[in-house]
Amino acid sequence: MGNPMKIRAAVKDGVTEVKILMQHEMETGLRKDAEGTLVPAWFITDVKAQHQGRNVLEAQFGQSISKNPYLLFRFKGGAEGEKIKISWVDNKGDSREDEVAITV
Repeated sequence: MGNPMKIRAAVKDGVTEVKILMQHEMETGLRKDAEGTLVPAWFITDVKAQHQGRNVLEAQFGQSISKNPYLLFRFKGGAEGEKIKISWVDNKGDSREDEVAITV
């Protein structure tokens, strides 16, 4: 399981804004280490965000995304105290799931 994500979610005028900082190395598989051998590819492939059991975001990442990706998105709905659940899976099968309560 990866490191915890930093997530903030706030609602204003009926629109919820979610900010996520995912802790992940995001190796492309093209970089070489000090000995000159390729570092194996290791990157997030799928990201999902759920609010009240409803998918509000589904994304597919690739190897071109930078280390510790930052993601911001908005959706209509959400109320203070409701939960947003964020999950990701990487190409090695590792996964992470965190949730946060919406604030005002």
